[in-house]
Amino acid sequence: MEDVWQLYREDLAQVEAQIKKTLTSEVPLVNEVTHHLLTSGGKRIRPLLLLMSTRLCGPLTSETILLAALIEAVHTATLLHDDVIDEAEIRRGEKAVRSVWGNQISILIGDYLYSKAVGQAVSMKNQEVNETLAEACRKMSEGEILQLSHHENWQVTEEEYFKIVGLKTGSLMATTCRLAGILHHTSQEIKEALTFLGLHLGIAFQIADDTLDYTARQNRLGKTKGQDLKDGRITLPLLHLLSHCKDNERKELEQRLQGHCFSDEDLTYILGRMQEFGSIVYAQTKARTHASIAKKQLALFQDSPHRRCLSIMADFIVDRDH
Repeated sequence: MEDVWQLYREDLAQVEAQIKKTLTSEVPLVNEVTHHLLTSGGKRIRPLLLLMSTRLCGPLTSETILLAALIEAVHTATLLHDDVIDEAEIRRGEKAVRSVWGNQISILIGDYLYSKAVGQAVSMKNQEVNETLAEACRKMSEGEILQLSHHENWQVTEEEYFKIVGLKTGSLMATTCRLAGILHHTSQEIKEALTFLGLHLGIAFQIADDTLDYTARQNRLGKTKGQDLKDGRITLPLLHLLSHCKDNERKELEQRLQGHCFSDEDLTYILGRMQEFGSIVYAQTKARTHASIAKKQLALFQDSPHRRCLSIMADFIVDRDH
C-alpha cells in the first residue's frame, strides 16, 4: 500500500491543495475549525479511490481533482454530525470538533461542508454529477437515520445491518467510483461496474471498521476501544455473537449492553464471548468476501498499474490495523 500512496502522491497533493481552497471562508471560525480538521489526520481513502477509478477510464483532469476534494468534504461533514450524535470526544486520535467548539459549531460546520460541496459541484454544470452526488447525500442521511432508529435494538437482523452499511458507507464510495465513469463519458456498463465496485468496497470498509472497534490497539484506533458497544451501536461481530449464543448467554449479554455504566469488565466479557464463538473471524471473512466481489469488477478494465492499485486498495481496506 505504501507503493500505492507513492504512485499517487502528486495527485493527492493537488487534491489536498484543492480541499484547502474549497473550504476557505470569510468567517475566521470556519477557517479555524477546518484547519483543525485538515491537520488531524485522515487517510483520504475516498479521494484516492476517485483518482484510481479515473485513471482506469482515462487521464486526470481539473474536474477530477475538484470532485475528489468535494467527496472528502462530504465525508468530513458526515463525521462531524456522527460525533455529535455519538457524543464522541476523540476523532482520528485528536479531540473531536464538538469537544473543542461544542455541538452547535460541529453541526453548522458539517452543514457548511455539505453546502460547499453541492455548490461547487453545481458550478461544474454537469447534471449527472449533480444528481449522483445529491443521491449519495440522501442515501447517507437515510443510513444514519436507519442506524439511529435501531439504537440498542438487539433484534436487528444481518439483512438490516447490511442495508444500513450499504446506505451509510457504501453509497458514498459507490458514488466516488461512478463519478470517474461520468467524467469520462464511459458506457453504462462501465458506470455500473464502477458503482458496484465502490459499493462493495464501502461495505467491506465498514465491516472492517466495526471489527477494529474490538481488535485494534488503542494507540492506533483513534477512538476509545469498544466505543460502538458503549454507544449501543449494532455491528456485525455483535450480531453474530447474539445470534449464536444460548438464550441465557444472550440475556447476560443484553443486560451488560443495556447498562448505563458499561465497564472495562463488560468489554472484556463480550470480547471473550466473541472470540469463543468466532464472531471476529466471521466478520473479517464477510469483509474479505465483499472486497473480493469488488475486485471482480476490475476484470472489465485493461491490466494497468491503476487496476492493480485498486486491487491492493481492496485488500488494504479489510486488513488494515487502524
